[in-house]
Amino acid sequence: MKLKDKLYDLAPNFIQNSMVSAFNFLAYKKRYGGYYKSFLADFKKNRTLSRYQLDDIQAKRYTSFVLQALENSIYYRQLYASIESPENINNISKLPILDKEMLRNNIKDILTIEKTKGIISKTGGTTGKSLEVLFTPKDMQERFAMLDDFRSRFGYALGKKTAWFSGKSLLTSTDITKNRFWKTDYLYHVRYYSTFHIKEEYLANYVKNLIEFAPEFIVGFPSSILEIAKYGLKNNYKFPINVVKAIFPTAETITDEMRLSIEKFFGAPMYDQYASSEGAPFIFECQNGNLHLEQQSGIFEVLDNHNKPSKSGKLVITSFTTTGAPLIRYDIGDSIELSDEICSCENKNPLVKQILGRIDDYLYSPENGKINLGNVSNTLKDTKGIIKFQAIQDDLNTIQIKVVIDKDIYNPHIEQTFIKNWTDRLGQKMKIDIIYVDDIENEKSGKYRIIKNNVKHLIN
Repeated sequence: MKLKDKLYDLAPNFIQNSMVSAFNFLAYKKRYGGYYKSFLADFKKNRTLSRYQLDDIQAKRYTSFVLQALENSIYYRQLYASIESPENINNISKLPILDKEMLRNNIKDILTIEKTKGIISKTGGTTGKSLEVLFTPKDMQERFAMLDDFRSRFGYALGKKTAWFSGKSLLTSTDITKNRFWKTDYLYHVRYYSTFHIKEEYLANYVKNLIEFAPEFIVGFPSSILEIAKYGLKNNYKFPINVVKAIFPTAETITDEMRLSIEKFFGAPMYDQYASSEGAPFIFECQNGNLHLEQQSGIFEVLDNHNKPSKSGKLVITSFTTTGAPLIRYDIGDSIELSDEICSCENKNPLVKQILGRIDDYLYSPENGKINLGNVSNTLKDTKGIIKFQAIQDDLNTIQIKVVIDKDIYNPHIEQTFIKNWTDRLGQKMKIDIIYVDDIENEKSGKYRIIKNNVKHLIN
Protein backbone atom coordinates (compact mmCIF):
# COMPACT_ATOMS: atom_id res chain seq x y z
CA MET A 1 0.00 0.00 0.00
CA LYS A 2 1.32 3.45 -0.95
CA LEU A 3 1.95 6.05 1.74
CA LYS A 4 -0.82 8.33 0.45
CA ASP A 5 -3.25 5.39 0.61
CA LYS A 6 -2.25 4.68 4.22
CA LEU A 7 -2.71 8.34 5.14
CA TYR A 8 -6.10 8.37 3.43
CA ASP A 9 -7.26 5.27 5.32
CA LEU A 10 -6.18 6.74 8.66
CA ALA A 11 -7.67 10.21 8.08
CA PRO A 12 -11.11 11.23 9.43
CA ASN A 13 -13.97 11.40 6.95
CA PHE A 14 -13.90 15.19 6.41
CA ILE A 15 -10.17 15.00 5.60
CA GLN A 16 -10.81 12.15 3.15
CA ASN A 17 -13.44 14.29 1.42
CA SER A 18 -10.91 17.12 1.24
CA MET A 19 -8.33 14.75 -0.28
CA VAL A 20 -10.87 13.70 -2.93
CA SER A 21 -11.52 17.38 -3.71
CA ALA A 22 -7.79 18.11 -3.94
CA PHE A 23 -7.21 15.16 -6.27
CA ASN A 24 -10.03 16.34 -8.55
CA PHE A 25 -8.71 19.90 -8.53
CA LEU A 26 -5.36 18.71 -9.90
CA ALA A 27 -6.97 16.34 -12.40
CA TYR A 28 -9.39 18.97 -13.65
CA LYS A 29 -6.56 21.42 -14.30
CA LYS A 30 -5.31 18.98 -16.93
CA ARG A 31 -8.74 18.14 -18.30
CA TYR A 32 -10.20 21.63 -18.45
CA GLY A 33 -7.08 23.67 -19.14
CA GLY A 34 -5.26 24.34 -22.39
CA TYR A 35 -7.50 23.90 -25.43
CA TYR A 36 -10.62 22.75 -23.55
CA LYS A 37 -12.61 26.00 -23.78
CA SER A 38 -11.75 26.39 -27.45
CA PHE A 39 -12.86 22.83 -28.21
CA LEU A 40 -16.07 23.29 -26.24
CA ALA A 41 -16.90 26.49 -28.12
CA ASP A 42 -16.30 24.73 -31.46
CA PHE A 43 -18.54 21.80 -30.60
CA LYS A 44 -21.34 24.08 -29.44
CA LYS A 45 -21.02 26.07 -32.69
CA ASN A 46 -21.03 22.87 -34.78
CA ARG A 47 -24.22 21.38 -33.32
CA THR A 48 -26.34 22.25 -36.36
CA LEU A 49 -23.88 21.39 -39.15
CA SER A 50 -25.27 19.63 -42.21
CA ARG A 51 -24.34 16.04 -43.04
CA TYR A 52 -22.19 17.34 -45.91
CA GLN A 53 -20.27 19.62 -43.53
CA LEU A 54 -19.80 16.80 -41.02
CA ASP A 55 -18.51 14.48 -43.76
CA ASP A 56 -16.04 17.18 -44.84
CA ILE A 57 -14.74 17.70 -41.29
CA GLN A 58 -14.38 13.94 -40.85
CA ALA A 59 -12.39 13.51 -44.08
CA LYS A 60 -10.03 16.39 -43.29
CA ARG A 61 -9.47 15.21 -39.71
CA TYR A 62 -8.78 11.69 -40.97
CA THR A 63 -6.07 12.93 -43.32
CA SER A 64 -4.41 15.02 -40.62
CA PHE A 65 -4.67 12.21 -38.06
CA VAL A 66 -3.12 9.51 -40.30
CA LEU A 67 -0.32 11.83 -41.44
CA GLN A 68 0.50 12.53 -37.78
CA ALA A 69 0.61 8.81 -37.06
CA LEU A 70 2.88 8.18 -40.04
CA GLU A 71 5.26 10.90 -38.88
CA ASN A 72 5.40 9.97 -35.20
CA SER A 73 4.57 6.24 -34.86
CA ILE A 74 7.16 3.63 -35.84
CA TYR A 75 4.48 0.95 -36.00
CA TYR A 76 2.16 2.73 -38.45
CA ARG A 77 5.04 3.95 -40.59
CA GLN A 78 6.12 0.33 -41.11
CA LEU A 79 2.57 -1.05 -41.35
CA TYR A 80 1.52 1.35 -44.12
CA ALA A 81 4.84 1.42 -46.00
CA SER A 82 3.46 -0.38 -49.05
CA ILE A 83 0.01 1.29 -49.08
CA GLU A 84 -0.55 4.18 -51.46
CA SER A 85 -2.01 7.33 -49.87
CA PRO A 86 -3.19 5.78 -46.58
CA GLU A 87 -4.16 9.30 -45.44
CA ASN A 88 -6.94 9.43 -48.07
CA ILE A 89 -10.24 8.44 -46.43
CA ASN A 90 -11.31 6.72 -49.66
CA ASN A 91 -8.48 4.21 -49.12
CA ILE A 92 -9.37 3.31 -45.55
CA SER A 93 -10.53 -0.21 -46.47
CA LYS A 94 -7.01 -0.96 -47.76
CA LEU A 95 -5.54 -0.50 -44.28
CA PRO A 96 -5.12 -3.57 -42.04
CA ILE A 97 -7.38 -3.92 -39.01
CA LEU A 98 -5.74 -3.55 -35.60
CA ASP A 99 -7.04 -5.81 -32.82
CA LYS A 100 -6.53 -5.61 -29.06
CA GLU A 101 -3.73 -8.14 -28.99
CA MET A 102 -1.83 -6.32 -31.74
CA LEU A 103 -2.28 -3.06 -29.82
CA ARG A 104 -1.05 -4.62 -26.58
CA ASN A 105 1.98 -6.34 -28.17
CA ASN A 106 3.10 -3.33 -30.23
CA ILE A 107 2.17 -0.46 -27.92
CA LYS A 108 5.76 0.80 -27.53
CA ASP A 109 6.09 1.34 -31.27
CA ILE A 110 2.53 2.63 -31.63
CA LEU A 111 3.00 5.41 -29.06
CA THR A 112 3.93 8.82 -30.46
CA ILE A 113 4.93 10.45 -27.17
CA GLU A 114 6.96 9.58 -24.10
CA LYS A 115 5.15 8.30 -21.04
CA THR A 116 6.16 11.35 -19.00
CA LYS A 117 4.44 13.65 -21.51
CA GLY A 118 1.17 11.75 -21.75
CA ILE A 119 -1.86 10.92 -19.65
CA ILE A 120 -2.04 7.20 -18.92
CA SER A 121 -5.32 5.36 -19.39
CA LYS A 122 -5.42 1.84 -17.96
CA THR A 123 -8.23 -0.40 -18.99
CA GLY A 124 -9.13 -4.03 -18.82
CA GLY A 125 -12.02 -3.65 -21.22
CA THR A 126 -14.94 -6.05 -21.29
CA THR A 127 -12.86 -8.68 -23.10
CA GLY A 128 -10.43 -8.99 -20.21
CA LYS A 129 -7.34 -7.98 -22.18
CA SER A 130 -4.97 -5.66 -20.38
CA LEU A 131 -4.28 -2.36 -22.12
CA GLU A 132 -2.41 0.81 -21.25
CA VAL A 133 -2.53 3.73 -23.67
CA LEU A 134 -1.40 7.35 -23.60
CA PHE A 135 -3.41 10.46 -24.37
CA THR A 136 -1.80 13.80 -25.07
CA PRO A 137 -3.20 16.58 -22.84
CA LYS A 138 -4.81 18.05 -25.96
CA ASP A 139 -6.50 14.70 -26.76
CA MET A 140 -7.90 14.49 -23.24
CA GLN A 141 -9.13 18.10 -23.28
CA GLU A 142 -10.94 17.51 -26.58
CA ARG A 143 -12.58 14.31 -25.31
CA PHE A 144 -13.87 16.03 -22.17
CA ALA A 145 -15.07 19.01 -24.22
CA MET A 146 -17.01 16.70 -26.53
CA LEU A 147 -18.49 14.78 -23.60
CA ASP A 148 -19.38 17.97 -21.72
CA ASP A 149 -20.99 19.46 -24.83
CA PHE A 150 -23.21 16.37 -25.05
CA ARG A 151 -24.20 16.58 -21.38
CA SER A 152 -24.66 20.35 -21.48
CA ARG A 153 -27.49 19.89 -23.98
CA PHE A 154 -29.46 18.58 -21.02
CA GLY A 155 -28.37 21.24 -18.54
CA TYR A 156 -25.17 19.74 -17.11
CA ALA A 157 -22.12 21.84 -16.28
CA LEU A 158 -19.08 21.20 -14.11
CA GLY A 159 -19.93 22.29 -10.57
CA LYS A 160 -23.60 21.32 -10.63
CA LYS A 161 -24.59 18.82 -7.96
CA THR A 162 -23.87 15.33 -9.31
CA ALA A 163 -24.11 11.79 -7.95
CA TRP A 164 -21.40 9.63 -9.51
CA PHE A 165 -21.30 5.80 -9.62
CA SER A 166 -17.98 4.54 -10.94
CA GLY A 167 -15.11 2.19 -10.14
CA LYS A 168 -13.46 4.46 -7.59
CA SER A 169 -12.46 2.54 -4.45
CA LEU A 170 -12.74 5.27 -1.80
CA LEU A 171 -14.30 3.64 1.24
CA THR A 172 -12.60 2.38 4.41
CA SER A 173 -13.71 -0.26 6.92
CA THR A 174 -14.94 2.58 9.15
CA ASP A 175 -17.21 3.80 6.36
CA ILE A 176 -18.77 0.35 6.03
CA THR A 177 -19.27 0.09 9.80
CA LYS A 178 -21.06 3.44 9.76
CA ASN A 179 -23.13 2.55 6.66
CA ARG A 180 -21.51 5.41 4.76
CA PHE A 181 -21.05 4.38 1.15
CA TRP A 182 -19.94 7.64 -0.42
CA LYS A 183 -17.35 10.40 -0.43
CA THR A 184 -18.03 14.02 -1.37
CA ASP A 185 -16.06 16.51 -3.41
CA TYR A 186 -17.38 19.74 -1.90
CA LEU A 187 -15.36 21.87 -4.31
CA TYR A 188 -17.15 20.59 -7.43
CA HIS A 189 -20.33 19.33 -5.70
CA VAL A 190 -19.87 15.68 -6.68
CA ARG A 191 -20.74 12.76 -4.42
CA TYR A 192 -19.03 9.50 -5.35
CA TYR A 193 -21.07 6.45 -4.41
CA SER A 194 -19.35 3.08 -4.03
CA THR A 195 -20.36 0.52 -6.65
CA PHE A 196 -18.66 -2.25 -4.66
CA HIS A 197 -21.33 -2.44 -1.94
CA ILE A 198 -24.56 -2.63 -3.90
CA LYS A 199 -26.38 -5.28 -1.85
CA GLU A 200 -29.79 -5.61 -0.25
CA GLU A 201 -28.77 -4.75 3.31
CA TYR A 202 -27.05 -1.52 2.25
CA LEU A 203 -29.43 -0.22 -0.42
CA ALA A 204 -31.65 1.72 1.99
CA ASN A 205 -28.61 3.80 2.96
CA TYR A 206 -27.95 4.63 -0.69
CA VAL A 207 -31.57 5.59 -1.35
CA LYS A 208 -31.92 7.77 1.75
CA ASN A 209 -28.63 9.55 1.09
CA LEU A 210 -29.47 10.19 -2.56
CA ILE A 211 -32.80 11.70 -1.50
CA GLU A 212 -30.99 13.87 1.04
CA PHE A 213 -28.22 14.85 -1.38
CA ALA A 214 -30.76 15.70 -4.12
CA PRO A 215 -28.41 15.66 -7.13
CA GLU A 216 -29.28 17.47 -10.33
CA PHE A 217 -27.46 14.83 -12.37
CA ILE A 218 -26.58 11.15 -11.98
CA VAL A 219 -23.62 9.62 -13.82
CA GLY A 220 -22.13 6.13 -13.85
CA PHE A 221 -22.61 2.37 -14.09
CA PRO A 222 -26.29 1.80 -14.91
CA SER A 223 -26.35 -1.65 -13.29
CA SER A 224 -25.57 -0.04 -9.92
CA ILE A 225 -28.07 2.78 -10.42
CA LEU A 226 -30.67 0.17 -11.42
CA GLU A 227 -30.32 -1.79 -8.17
CA ILE A 228 -30.94 1.39 -6.18
CA ALA A 229 -33.93 2.35 -8.33
CA LYS A 230 -35.47 -1.13 -8.04
CA TYR A 231 -35.02 -1.09 -4.26
CA GLY A 232 -36.57 2.37 -4.02
CA LEU A 233 -39.59 1.36 -6.10
CA LYS A 234 -40.05 -1.92 -4.25
CA ASN A 235 -39.96 -0.24 -0.83
CA ASN A 236 -42.11 2.77 -1.79
CA TYR A 237 -39.45 5.44 -1.40
CA LYS A 238 -40.45 8.70 -3.09
CA PHE A 239 -37.65 10.52 -4.84
CA PRO A 240 -38.23 14.30 -4.87
CA ILE A 241 -40.01 15.42 -8.05
CA ASN A 242 -38.13 17.53 -10.64
CA VAL A 243 -34.81 17.36 -8.75
CA VAL A 244 -32.80 15.18 -11.15
CA LYS A 245 -32.57 16.75 -14.61
CA ALA A 246 -30.78 13.94 -16.46
CA ILE A 247 -29.07 10.58 -15.95
CA PHE A 248 -25.93 9.71 -17.94
CA PRO A 249 -25.04 5.98 -17.90
CA THR A 250 -21.49 4.83 -18.64
CA ALA A 251 -19.61 1.62 -19.54
CA GLU A 252 -22.58 -0.75 -19.91
CA THR A 253 -25.39 -1.49 -22.33
CA ILE A 254 -28.77 -0.01 -21.44
CA THR A 255 -31.81 -2.26 -21.78
CA ASP A 256 -35.39 -1.02 -22.02
CA GLU A 257 -36.11 -2.62 -18.64
CA MET A 258 -33.19 -0.79 -17.01
CA ARG A 259 -34.24 2.52 -18.51
CA LEU A 260 -37.85 2.09 -17.41
CA SER A 261 -37.00 1.38 -13.75
CA ILE A 262 -34.30 4.04 -13.43
CA GLU A 263 -36.34 6.80 -15.07
CA LYS A 264 -39.44 5.87 -13.09
CA PHE A 265 -37.75 6.06 -9.69
CA PHE A 266 -35.62 9.16 -10.25
CA GLY A 267 -38.22 10.94 -12.37
CA ALA A 268 -35.70 11.98 -14.99
CA PRO A 269 -34.73 10.96 -18.54
CA MET A 270 -31.64 8.90 -19.26
CA TYR A 271 -29.31 9.87 -22.13
CA ASP A 272 -26.87 7.18 -23.24
CA GLN A 273 -23.38 7.57 -24.68
CA TYR A 274 -20.70 5.21 -25.97
CA ALA A 275 -16.92 5.55 -25.84
CA SER A 276 -14.07 3.56 -24.25
CA SER A 277 -11.08 3.98 -21.96
CA GLU A 278 -8.67 3.41 -24.83
CA GLY A 279 -10.24 6.30 -26.72
CA ALA A 280 -13.07 5.20 -29.01
CA PRO A 281 -14.97 7.97 -30.81
CA PHE A 282 -18.31 8.93 -29.30
CA ILE A 283 -21.90 7.86 -29.87
CA PHE A 284 -24.40 10.21 -28.22
CA GLU A 285 -28.13 10.00 -27.56
CA CYS A 286 -30.23 13.04 -28.48
CA GLN A 287 -33.38 14.43 -26.86
CA ASN A 288 -35.47 12.27 -29.21
CA GLY A 289 -33.92 9.11 -27.79
CA ASN A 290 -31.87 8.36 -30.92
CA LEU A 291 -28.18 7.41 -30.90
CA HIS A 292 -25.92 9.43 -33.21
CA LEU A 293 -22.41 8.62 -34.41
CA GLU A 294 -20.25 11.70 -33.67
CA GLN A 295 -18.34 12.11 -36.95
CA GLN A 296 -16.18 14.89 -35.54
CA SER A 297 -14.65 12.38 -33.14
CA GLY A 298 -13.74 9.64 -35.61
CA ILE A 299 -14.82 7.02 -38.12
CA PHE A 300 -17.14 4.11 -37.40
CA GLU A 301 -16.97 1.08 -39.71
CA VAL A 302 -19.49 -1.70 -39.22
CA LEU A 303 -18.20 -4.92 -40.79
CA ASP A 304 -19.44 -8.47 -41.23
CA ASN A 305 -17.44 -11.67 -40.62
CA HIS A 306 -15.63 -11.13 -43.92
CA ASN A 307 -14.71 -7.52 -43.05
CA LYS A 308 -17.17 -6.15 -45.59
CA PRO A 309 -19.39 -3.12 -44.80
CA SER A 310 -22.64 -4.15 -43.13
CA LYS A 311 -25.64 -2.64 -41.36
CA SER A 312 -24.97 -4.83 -38.33
CA GLY A 313 -21.68 -6.30 -37.21
CA LYS A 314 -18.39 -5.68 -35.45
CA LEU A 315 -17.34 -2.10 -34.82
CA VAL A 316 -13.98 -0.97 -36.21
CA ILE A 317 -13.05 2.56 -35.21
CA THR A 318 -10.60 5.29 -36.09
CA SER A 319 -10.46 7.85 -33.30
CA PHE A 320 -9.16 11.37 -33.91
CA THR A 321 -8.59 12.02 -30.19
CA THR A 322 -5.91 9.33 -29.81
CA THR A 323 -2.81 11.00 -31.23
CA GLY A 324 -0.74 9.73 -28.26
CA ALA A 325 -1.58 6.10 -29.08
CA PRO A 326 -3.28 6.28 -32.50
CA LEU A 327 -6.25 3.98 -33.04
CA ILE A 328 -6.64 3.46 -36.79
CA ARG A 329 -9.08 0.76 -37.94
CA TYR A 330 -9.15 -0.68 -34.42
CA ASP A 331 -11.42 -3.65 -33.71
CA ILE A 332 -12.74 -2.52 -30.34
CA GLY A 333 -14.53 -5.79 -29.58
CA ASP A 334 -18.06 -4.36 -29.67
CA SER A 335 -20.79 -4.56 -32.27
CA ILE A 336 -23.51 -2.14 -33.36
CA GLU A 337 -26.45 -1.97 -35.73
CA LEU A 338 -26.89 1.09 -37.97
CA SER A 339 -30.16 2.78 -38.87
CA ASP A 340 -31.29 4.37 -42.14
CA GLU A 341 -33.77 6.65 -40.39
CA ILE A 342 -33.32 10.43 -40.17
CA CYS A 343 -33.74 12.13 -36.81
CA SER A 344 -35.80 15.31 -36.53
CA CYS A 345 -33.38 16.86 -34.00
CA GLU A 346 -30.69 19.36 -34.97
CA ASN A 347 -27.96 16.69 -34.92
CA LYS A 348 -27.36 15.49 -38.49
CA ASN A 349 -24.87 12.74 -37.62
CA PRO A 350 -25.84 9.20 -38.78
CA LEU A 351 -28.03 7.08 -36.50
CA VAL A 352 -27.31 3.86 -34.63
CA LYS A 353 -30.24 1.50 -34.11
CA GLN A 354 -28.60 -0.22 -31.15
CA ILE A 355 -25.28 -0.95 -29.46
CA LEU A 356 -24.97 -4.71 -29.19
CA GLY A 357 -21.53 -5.33 -27.74
CA ARG A 358 -21.53 -4.43 -24.07
CA ILE A 359 -23.18 -7.19 -22.07
CA ASP A 360 -24.95 -6.43 -18.82
CA ASP A 361 -23.36 -9.15 -16.67
CA TYR A 362 -22.17 -9.44 -13.09
CA LEU A 363 -20.69 -11.60 -10.34
CA TYR A 364 -22.30 -11.93 -6.94
CA SER A 365 -20.72 -11.54 -3.51
CA PRO A 366 -22.82 -12.41 -0.43
CA GLU A 367 -20.82 -9.68 1.34
CA ASN A 368 -20.97 -6.88 -1.24
CA GLY A 369 -23.79 -7.86 -3.61
CA LYS A 370 -23.61 -7.59 -7.41
CA ILE A 371 -20.22 -6.77 -8.94
CA ASN A 372 -20.89 -5.28 -12.36
CA LEU A 373 -18.86 -5.73 -15.52
CA GLY A 374 -17.22 -2.32 -15.23
CA ASN A 375 -15.83 -3.13 -11.79
CA VAL A 376 -14.71 -6.61 -12.90
CA SER A 377 -12.81 -5.06 -15.83
CA ASN A 378 -11.11 -2.62 -13.47
CA THR A 379 -9.42 -5.43 -11.53
CA LEU A 380 -6.61 -5.04 -14.09
CA LYS A 381 -5.81 -1.52 -12.88
CA ASP A 382 -2.13 -1.14 -11.88
CA THR A 383 -1.23 -4.60 -13.20
CA LYS A 384 0.93 -5.70 -16.12
CA GLY A 385 1.48 -9.00 -17.86
CA ILE A 386 -2.14 -10.19 -17.70
CA ILE A 387 -3.15 -10.92 -21.27
CA LYS A 388 -6.72 -11.87 -20.44
CA PHE A 389 -8.83 -13.45 -17.73
CA GLN A 390 -12.22 -14.98 -17.16
CA ALA A 391 -14.17 -15.01 -13.89
CA ILE A 392 -16.38 -18.07 -13.33
CA GLN A 393 -18.89 -18.33 -10.49
CA ASP A 394 -20.35 -21.78 -9.83
CA ASP A 395 -20.81 -21.22 -6.11
CA LEU A 396 -22.08 -18.24 -4.11
CA ASN A 397 -18.94 -18.11 -1.97
CA THR A 398 -16.23 -18.85 -4.55
CA ILE A 399 -14.90 -17.17 -7.66
CA GLN A 400 -12.63 -19.06 -10.05
CA ILE A 401 -10.45 -16.80 -12.17
CA LYS A 402 -8.69 -18.21 -15.21
CA VAL A 403 -5.70 -16.04 -16.13
CA VAL A 404 -3.45 -15.98 -19.21
CA ILE A 405 -0.18 -14.23 -18.43
CA ASP A 406 2.93 -12.92 -20.16
CA LYS A 407 5.58 -14.83 -18.19
CA ASP A 408 8.26 -12.24 -19.00
CA ILE A 409 6.31 -9.47 -17.25
CA TYR A 410 4.00 -11.04 -14.67
CA ASN A 411 5.44 -11.52 -11.17
CA PRO A 412 4.32 -12.24 -7.56
CA HIS A 413 3.92 -8.52 -6.79
CA ILE A 414 1.52 -8.10 -9.72
CA GLU A 415 -0.36 -11.17 -8.57
CA GLN A 416 -0.82 -9.60 -5.11
CA THR A 417 -2.13 -6.39 -6.70
CA PHE A 418 -4.53 -8.37 -8.89
CA ILE A 419 -5.86 -10.36 -5.92
CA LYS A 420 -6.22 -7.17 -3.84
CA ASN A 421 -8.24 -5.57 -6.65
CA TRP A 422 -10.57 -8.56 -6.55
CA THR A 423 -10.80 -8.52 -2.75
CA ASP A 424 -11.69 -4.81 -2.83
CA ARG A 425 -14.66 -5.67 -4.99
CA LEU A 426 -15.77 -9.06 -3.64
CA GLY A 427 -15.02 -8.52 0.05
CA GLN A 428 -12.83 -10.44 2.49
CA LYS A 429 -15.04 -13.52 2.88
CA MET A 430 -15.15 -14.62 -0.74
CA LYS A 431 -12.80 -17.42 -1.79
CA ILE A 432 -10.75 -16.47 -4.86
CA ASP A 433 -9.12 -19.28 -6.87
CA ILE A 434 -6.54 -18.09 -9.43
CA ILE A 435 -5.91 -20.66 -12.16
CA TYR A 436 -3.18 -19.95 -14.70
CA VAL A 437 -3.93 -21.31 -18.16
CA ASP A 438 -2.36 -21.12 -21.61
CA ASP A 439 -5.53 -19.89 -23.27
CA ILE A 440 -9.23 -19.24 -22.70
CA GLU A 441 -11.55 -20.37 -25.46
CA ASN A 442 -14.23 -18.21 -27.01
CA GLU A 443 -17.90 -19.18 -26.86
CA LYS A 444 -19.50 -21.12 -29.72
CA SER A 445 -20.89 -17.80 -30.92
CA GLY A 446 -17.33 -16.52 -31.35
CA LYS A 447 -17.68 -14.07 -28.48
CA TYR A 448 -15.36 -13.94 -25.50
CA ARG A 449 -16.95 -13.75 -22.06
CA ILE A 450 -15.08 -12.18 -19.19
CA ILE A 451 -17.82 -13.29 -16.76
CA LYS A 452 -19.60 -16.64 -16.46
CA ASN A 453 -22.16 -16.37 -13.70
CA ASN A 454 -23.76 -19.77 -13.12
CA VAL A 455 -25.53 -18.89 -9.87
CA LYS A 456 -28.01 -16.27 -11.07
CA HIS A 457 -30.86 -18.65 -10.23
CA LEU A 458 -29.75 -18.50 -6.56
CA ILE A 459 -29.87 -14.68 -6.41
CA ASN A 460 -33.10 -12.82 -5.68
